[in-house]
Amino acid sequence: MRSYGIPNTNIFLWNILIRGYAWNGPCEAAISLYYQLLGHGLVPDNFTFPFVLKACSGLSAINVGREIHDELRKTGWEMDVFVGAALIDMYAKCGSVTESRRVFDKIVNRDVVLWNSMLAAYSQNGHPEECLKLCSEMVLGDFRPTEATLVTTIAASADSAAVIQGRELHGYSWRLGFELNDKVKTGLVDMYAKSGNVRAARVLFEELMEKRLVSWNAMITGYGMHGHAYEALDLFTQMAEYVQPDHITFVGVLSACNHGGLLDKGQMYFDLMINDYRIEPTVQHYTCMVDLLGHFNRLDEAYRLITNMKVMPDSGVWGALLNSCKIHGNVELGELALERLIELQPDDAGNYVILSNIYAQAGKWEGVAKLRNLMTERKLRKSIACSWIEVKSNIHAFVSADTSHPMSGQIYAELSELGDLLGEAGYIPNTSPVFYDVENDDKMKMVSSHSERLAIAYGLISTPPGTKILVTKNLRVCEDCHVAIKLISKIKEREITIRDVNRYHHFKDGVCSCGDYW
Repeated sequence: MRSYGIPNTNIFLWNILIRGYAWNGPCEAAISLYYQLLGHGLVPDNFTFPFVLKACSGLSAINVGREIHDELRKTGWEMDVFVGAALIDMYAKCGSVTESRRVFDKIVNRDVVLWNSMLAAYSQNGHPEECLKLCSEMVLGDFRPTEATLVTTIAASADSAAVIQGRELHGYSWRLGFELNDKVKTGLVDMYAKSGNVRAARVLFEELMEKRLVSWNAMITGYGMHGHAYEALDLFTQMAEYVQPDHITFVGVLSACNHGGLLDKGQMYFDLMINDYRIEPTVQHYTCMVDLLGHFNRLDEAYRLITNMKVMPDSGVWGALLNSCKIHGNVELGELALERLIELQPDDAGNYVILSNIYAQAGKWEGVAKLRNLMTERKLRKSIACSWIEVKSNIHAFVSADTSHPMSGQIYAELSELGDLLGEAGYIPNTSPVFYDVENDDKMKMVSSHSERLAIAYGLISTPPGTKILVTKNLRVCEDCHVAIKLISKIKEREITIRDVNRYHHFKDGVCSCGDYW
């Protein structure tokens, strides 16, 4: 173990050195110093612990962090808000938000930094609803939100597509005097873009006093999500005059090309990123390109790109290839993609379902049966599709063939009426992905009662004529529903927006913003 020549009794100097390594690396050196400090009989203080816990966060060394947590209990620093905030952050960065909450709950005398640490723990670990709920508790406890509070909770409302909460946070932040704060405003740009209001996002973006890299990225990504490819690319051109793009910028640009079906431009920007900006492609960039090539049925080229990647292909890359194989009915390459996905995600039933659909479309029912049996043997169940809609500040959630809603009778009556109107408009349900051993009538009932259609039906009967409808779905919207919703938007003269796991679909007058490319 390296000796640093530090006076054995001077905790201040030990803390400075531990902090230096924790902030600038290597983090292992900070942890090593901590254990040397203990070996010299020194007692860590409320500065030592946060510094070494930061090093644990940097290494995702949760077991070391737990050892340090045990040690600080002995020294009496567990209730210190400074130390507590570091513990919350360490557990959160290591993915254990439950342990973060235990630390938070134990500390009675909290300050705003501690609240912010717990809010960030929820937001960064995929628990946006808990983050928003905790923020309400914080305000009720007479704690004044800071810039960090607002940025974190606005991000949570964006991730959960909580439109009303996002608008409330917008107004609340203005009332608190943050209307000129660019960090808060950038968070609002991201929130409005993700929540479906790209116009409001652009207005706020133009009001920024200083457009930082993160601001440009939020706006470009927002345009890309909504299929506004040319707006995203125009903004990139403007940005390049003022700010150096980074890898996140190009994820947004390539995603915009992907969602807009701009193959040539996508290849041009991919080459520009590598050759002009010297940015090495990440798996996110490759995923965009594989998806883009695959949609144009250039599957062999997409596969060659994967085999030549300089980084290890992840499930997103192989998933993009598998989905493209489904679009174009390529059984052989689809089987190969599933093999790779099983190696990476053996318990993800969704991948098996996609290949099963490829088999079904090709009439290979033996393959469908084989996959069903394999899923049964491995006790895999496909993810339950869920869609939700917000009406009068209340969230109404639906799963496929759901009959649990209090207005279920009226919802299915609306669906029945829609079915008749769709039939008159020439709509024929696509039941090919439904398992072969289901009767045709039952197949039609299954596709017509998908979760997004139930949510739309509820929206139609619960809002005045002409009201825009926003539905969020946890999975990708299916092809048949996409066709049906286009017709519903025309028949009912409604603008309908579906936010699925990949992007936004804006339906109006029988047309979708994606141009049937997604």
